[in-house]
Amino acid sequence: MKILIIGSGGREYAIALKLLQNKHTLYFAPGNGATSKLGTNLEISDFETLATFCIENGVNLTIVGPEDPLTKGVVDVFKKRGLDIFGPSAAAARLEGSKAYMKGFLERNNIKTARFLSSSNLDEISKFIDGIDGKIVVKADGLCAGKGVVIASNKDEAKSLACDMLSGESFGDAGKCVVVEEFLDGFELSFFAICDGKNFVSLPIAQDHKKLNDNDEGPNTGGMGAYAPSPLADEKLIRRVENEIISPTLCGMKREGAPFCGVLFVGLMIVKGEPYVLEYNVRFGDPECEVLMPLIDGDLGEILLNAARGELREIKLHDKFAVGVVMAGQNYPYRSSPKAQIYVDKIPQNTHICYAGVSSENGEIFSSGGRVLVCVGVSDTILQARNLAYELSQSVKFSGAQFRKDIAYQALK
Repeated sequence: MKILIIGSGGREYAIALKLLQNKHTLYFAPGNGATSKLGTNLEISDFETLATFCIENGVNLTIVGPEDPLTKGVVDVFKKRGLDIFGPSAAAARLEGSKAYMKGFLERNNIKTARFLSSSNLDEISKFIDGIDGKIVVKADGLCAGKGVVIASNKDEAKSLACDMLSGESFGDAGKCVVVEEFLDGFELSFFAICDGKNFVSLPIAQDHKKLNDNDEGPNTGGMGAYAPSPLADEKLIRRVENEIISPTLCGMKREGAPFCGVLFVGLMIVKGEPYVLEYNVRFGDPECEVLMPLIDGDLGEILLNAARGELREIKLHDKFAVGVVMAGQNYPYRSSPKAQIYVDKIPQNTHICYAGVSSENGEIFSSGGRVLVCVGVSDTILQARNLAYELSQSVKFSGAQFRKDIAYQALK
């Protein structure tokens, strides 16, 4: 098949590597400096122009990586042109695009989540904050590239954060409505389901590592590593998530006139064995995608095409574990980092690199800041997979590289 992948990060690179196992022809919009070695990068951003390219070049399937084009309606544009595209409509993408909509949806469908208030009224928000004990979570309603969620340690800080968001000072229009909720104390898991609007198939549960430094210290990031499947979720918990969260979500979206087709990514907090929904995302997570792709047994292109057509089938999985270690630029996540050439000494067996924040010059790959790449190891145990990922990370060198040394530590306690 000819397949277009929309996006430019490590997630899209990981999807591409999986698709190449079945020799699909790939296009990227826009791609990055390394995806040009896997297929053809396109300098096209307009949805209608991209759709025309797909029609004129016989593209069989489009896969959307990031959330921004989904919330802006790329799926709607392609479907109107009669094209197969894997991802939710703009209406269904509101599950991620609006935290206020998402929390209201959870409430309407009796899906367990933290006690919350969505409002644009500071007095109303302040009164709600006064009724919360302990830490308080303040969220901007709209998309903020993963930066619109702040945990306040006291009520005064929470009120100040809400005020800054409502004024537009912190996140512009994305913060004109604010969600305030009680802090849930437990451990996080990432649950992924491939959906076709009616049915779903669960993928292995993953765990992301959001903090910059070892021992979960430092600022939040887009993710410094991940592993899957997580032994922190037993079969009983998985069945509960499917029955109490995933199924009601698909039924609820269908009732609201926005059937969900695509990847439903549920950020879970497990509190004393009880699964609570922290957030929905409407696409593969990054870096979770990098460790999920090697665990899928079969032709990813066929799997996602069937889902896009409402004909989802069983997905076979490898009985393996995967660990991904993110290597970031020296100034991440505070500011941009200097460009640096990337050198790779050797790639051990059962490992691979997923490139993200990179550019290409004269055939050489350079870091361009942010999260630069992910070193992935795959093996029969989490420990072996982690050791392979770190063996690979020792072979990858660029000036200022930083990475956590304890990815998957919770599973290996």
